[in-house]
Amino acid sequence: MRRLVARTLARPLVLAAAAAAIPPASAAPAAADVVVGGFPVDVSQSPWTVALSSRDRFGDTRAGQFCGGVAVGRTAVLTAAHCMSEEVLGTAPGRAYDLKVIAGRTDLLSKQGTEIAVRNVWVNPGYDGTTNVGDFAVLTLAQPLPQTSVIAMAGPGDPAYAVGTTALVYGWGDTTGGGGYAHGLHAARVHVLADAACREAYPGGWGGTYRSESMLCAGEPAGGRDACQGDSGGPLVADGRLIGLVSWGDGCGRAGSPGVYTRVSDIVRTLRGDRGARARQQGA
Repeated sequence: MRRLVARTLARPLVLAAAAAAIPPASAAPAAADVVVGGFPVDVSQSPWTVALSSRDRFGDTRAGQFCGGVAVGRTAVLTAAHCMSEEVLGTAPGRAYDLKVIAGRTDLLSKQGTEIAVRNVWVNPGYDGTTNVGDFAVLTLAQPLPQTSVIAMAGPGDPAYAVGTTALVYGWGDTTGGGGYAHGLHAARVHVLADAACREAYPGGWGGTYRSESMLCAGEPAGGRDACQGDSGGPLVADGRLIGLVSWGDGCGRAGSPGVYTRVSDIVRTLRGDRGARARQQGA
């Protein structure tokens, strides 16, 4: 299966976009491997990792979590654009009135941390739901997070994008590739892969097309460690900086089918360009 998760295209990695697809917490396997091939972590180790929640859409199970996100400003959270689609939310982003960001919570079943309302949703106008190009959105929070919960974005030319760099992907998604969702935060250690390897894995057609200008590939040649359904929009971090957002892939942890992430340097370029365009309009 191609996962947008809420990974999807061949499908992005969203929780299959229906609450019914998420088993009750009691049916989830013991928290051994979430984010396929991963290990449990405390949110204090990655305070910028947040969960997106809509209890109206996904119910109280697992606090309504359906995607991940990452705080890049005290009131700014990045996530995948496909997580904000009407297919996932059941309505337009601006009409999902119970949409919240859960910060500072390791176990979704606990009362740890805070749940913050989303005041505004900006979806990248360049996002293409067919190709997954430009798969990112910015959520503006109704109240600020601590500065210690914010991670820096790696811009163009940052050495964190170098092939072979060790990175960590975080999320509360499927731990098995077969619908076994955990309620505790997990991380998986992966490596940044060469663009050539990713183009070979995803040359086009049903399996999707890898485009290096806006995408980043990470995983292991033999498979086994990867993001999965429910992890979409979550962070890929290397050298203490954000380099990717979970976007899509073919299956979870399969050999020869690495995870594809939205390249954060492209997000930085896009947001800088948008700010510049607005400034020019205001000065006209």
